[in-house]
Amino acid sequence: MKKLWVSAIPFNKEVVIAALESGAEAVVLSDGDSEKVRQLGKIKTVEKTGDIKPGIDVKFIDIKSKTDEDKAAKVPAEKIVVLRMLDWTIIPIENLLARRDKNIMVQVKTSKQAKLMVEILEKGVDGVVLNTTDINEIKKTAELISGISEQVCLVTATITNTKQLGMGDRACLDTCTQMTVGEGILVGNTAAGFFLVHSESIDNPYVASRPFRVNAGAVHAYTLTPGGKTKYLADLKAGDEVMLVNSAGESKTAYLGRNKIEKRPMILIEAEAEGAPISLVMQNAETVRLVNPEGKAVSITNIVPGDKVLAHIERGGRHFGMQVDETLIER
Repeated sequence: MKKLWVSAIPFNKEVVIAALESGAEAVVLSDGDSEKVRQLGKIKTVEKTGDIKPGIDVKFIDIKSKTDEDKAAKVPAEKIVVLRMLDWTIIPIENLLARRDKNIMVQVKTSKQAKLMVEILEKGVDGVVLNTTDINEIKKTAELISGISEQVCLVTATITNTKQLGMGDRACLDTCTQMTVGEGILVGNTAAGFFLVHSESIDNPYVASRPFRVNAGAVHAYTLTPGGKTKYLADLKAGDEVMLVNSAGESKTAYLGRNKIEKRPMILIEAEAEGAPISLVMQNAETVRLVNPEGKAVSITNIVPGDKVLAHIERGGRHFGMQVDETLIER
């Protein structure tokens, strides 16, 4: 997920309010101005007494020569580097993206510049610091940053088996975002493969649609979250980030409002995708659906061996949700 910081130097109440209302992650301030911001709302502040401290958490570097580029490349990888391009050239940023694969932000003045930075070399920088007093530019840049889609590779999986199980604990994820047809969350029994589990955005004669909800699966299952990490469904709680994915593989970040864990009758769904077996234990109910390659929702109570659904395959193992290159067998 790309970051948006907004500069409010010198302190500008309207700029801070626009940053708050636009969902910016932080505001950059003159030293000592954090308390003024806290009186307006809750947002991270960047200054020596703030939440993010220059010199400790982040380093601002003016780029006007190869020497400055080298200086930025030598900053420890865990520290954020904000590049201030004094002559606005692209080559130093491309070079740094090649030399340093994370925690690069660039100071920009317009949403147009922001768009260029988050798309440069396809990968883009990790975020921008917007330096403007134009409220409309703040809103436009915020819409741009929040709309960036992390592309997820979806493949066709062939159902090989379904098996009714007894009772189990299933997690129903209620997000703060309305989903549409063809959109849901990636969930799997193992970290090797995930089914695209459809949202409850479809009307039926018995239950009203709940487009903010995904009946995701049994509590032990993994879900793929923003940044390529995984979490157990049982561990998710209000305020956590979850990744919504549509049938085209486009993703966006949503926030969890509630995780409802209840005892329900369960069913095991097994499939094969790209030569790899994948599976998921889900609630056995007609309103629980997967997604077929045409982007249509298919109820798991109607699925039979040979049917095609969308899935995502991962290579390597997981350690505390992080992908690692190791031999791992999960059945």
